[in-house]
Amino acid sequence: MAKKKPAGGLTGLERVGGTIFFVFYLLLLPLAAGPARELLGELLGKPVSGELYGAVYYYGLFAVTAVLFHHLLGKTTRRFLDDPVSALKTAGVGVVAYYGLGELAARLGRIFADRAVNLNDAAISARTGNAPHMTLLIVIFLAPFVEEFLFRGLVFGGLKERSRFLAYAVSCALFALLHVWQFAVAGRDPAYFLVMVRYLIPGLVLAWAYDHSGTLWASIALHAGVNALAALAGAL
Repeated sequence: MAKKKPAGGLTGLERVGGTIFFVFYLLLLPLAAGPARELLGELLGKPVSGELYGAVYYYGLFAVTAVLFHHLLGKTTRRFLDDPVSALKTAGVGVVAYYGLGELAARLGRIFADRAVNLNDAAISARTGNAPHMTLLIVIFLAPFVEEFLFRGLVFGGLKERSRFLAYAVSCALFALLHVWQFAVAGRDPAYFLVMVRYLIPGLVLAWAYDHSGTLWASIALHAGVNALAALAGAL
């Protein structure tokens, strides 16, 4: 399977605007979730459920991502259409690698963060039980689309021009940070940051899928597939 150069080629607006959006997405928007939900309830004149707010939140993020990265979206889509079979094969290999390395991730998790409950997974499971269709739409399509454009398209793609090693290291670390920092802060438990180790391998495999295929649609498909399998396993 020939390795292809990622579409890359971010415009200046995508770099600057994307970086600002990325900081808001990673650090500020999660803190604003509660107040924003209350404000939306006041505007509607009735309480807003967490599931409804989550849908509005991710549809908004999806729209902003598609508009902000429209140039990259066009390039990465053309790259996918040039050889969709190769991109889907890469996603398939990525799923195998993800689960093949899963035991290593689990062992590292037990060594560095011996916790019975992953609060991020627990939160998703709770939302799935309350609003399964909406939650599955978010975790299988909307969230993978947004996260792949930010973590792989922006961070990995931007840093790869300087150093492939740096691109892998930073994109993986930030992807892991996204999934744990809110719970560490909310619980006032700095030790919970150690749970980041569980997300390093997923971040590595997703970055590889983009790097190897040259299109974000490969990593989006991989991300969506893994989330779908996790949701199916949780439902059984």
